[in-house]
Amino acid sequence: MAHPAQIKIPATYIRGGTSKGVFFRLADLPASCQQPGAARDRLFMRVIGSPDPYAAHIDGMGGATSSTSKCVILSKSSVPDHDVDYLYGQVSIDKAFVDWSGNCGNLSTAAGAFAIHAGLVDPARIPANGVAVVRIWQANIGKTIIAHVPVTNGQVQETGDFELDGVTFPAAEIVLEFMDPSDDGDEGGSMFPTGNLVDDLDVPESVVKGGTLKATMITAGIPTVFVNAADIGYRGTELREQINADPEALKRFEAIRVAGALRMGLIKTPEEAATRQHTPKIAFVAPPTTYTASSGKTIDAGDVDLLVRALSMGKLHHAMMGTCAVAIGTAAAIPGTLVNLAAGGGEREAAPESVCFGHPSGTLRVGAQASQVNGQWTVTKAIMSRSARILMEGWVRVPGDAF
Repeated sequence: MAHPAQIKIPATYIRGGTSKGVFFRLADLPASCQQPGAARDRLFMRVIGSPDPYAAHIDGMGGATSSTSKCVILSKSSVPDHDVDYLYGQVSIDKAFVDWSGNCGNLSTAAGAFAIHAGLVDPARIPANGVAVVRIWQANIGKTIIAHVPVTNGQVQETGDFELDGVTFPAAEIVLEFMDPSDDGDEGGSMFPTGNLVDDLDVPESVVKGGTLKATMITAGIPTVFVNAADIGYRGTELREQINADPEALKRFEAIRVAGALRMGLIKTPEEAATRQHTPKIAFVAPPTTYTASSGKTIDAGDVDLLVRALSMGKLHHAMMGTCAVAIGTAAAIPGTLVNLAAGGGEREAAPESVCFGHPSGTLRVGAQASQVNGQWTVTKAIMSRSARILMEGWVRVPGDAF
């Protein structure tokens, strides 16, 4: 039996924030994959090495975690006053599925840098030395992201002294602005889909005795369900292994996620959650407590405003998703949410527009500008610093019948 030869597709492997993914220019993809659909999904799954029953991604570019099972497509923007369109696919590890329902905040950093590397930004907009402002249209969610990318001698400056907890080596700082990051829906609803800052969420008795859990559900950055760590038997100091090595805990978190997705109107039946693994995120919060991060560094209670742990694609994230950080910063700025209360509550006069939270790998500061308009909360912008670095560039190879 004859087997097809491999084909090669131009690609770039990039770390962005605490994630990494395979980046493509739209024009470089095979013709059948330049439009959304089954062919594109099959290609990306084969590139990453999914679905993989061994959960190792040995035969692909993925790293068998939600942070490393990602593909990105960039093209010159179809939207006025933007430089590039950025489309993100979260590839499931063990299922034949690519989730296009949300953004990756960490790879948004790399999208700005790659846009320059790939020649997708007008050269007139790139200084010889200084900071290039890249206007990104996030096509998954229809939002604008502004990336401030350092440039030296007309090229992206990748090395530097900026340290990001969850990333081993320092690099150059890239500042991201997420403009109007809340998803207020087609009918003008608030960023709180239920209309409440805190809800009593109905969950199975296996999750919590009594079947009711306090939750803040917000759609800023990415749809996120926040619960109190203490309400589900945690301290907020947990590291990845403590959660991910406990199958029953993961089942309980998924049950909370499904309940939240239903209450937020993201799905109509529990079964639909299997086709929407990327969103919503589930996170648990706690007041500041001294703990030891996964790097061995001590995080002092006095150095953070609160603790947050978040799950992505069914597993506790080793650091923090960028989009979830936007949700954290926004919710912290709004008096009465569980995030705000964990951070001390009220208007947080000491730093009303930013919050520093502890996560499994260390700390992260994110800023958000929130205000009430006509009785509804809105957020105009969220800001955070990340970094990005090209790890490899050239071609990725896949069997000719892969898609």
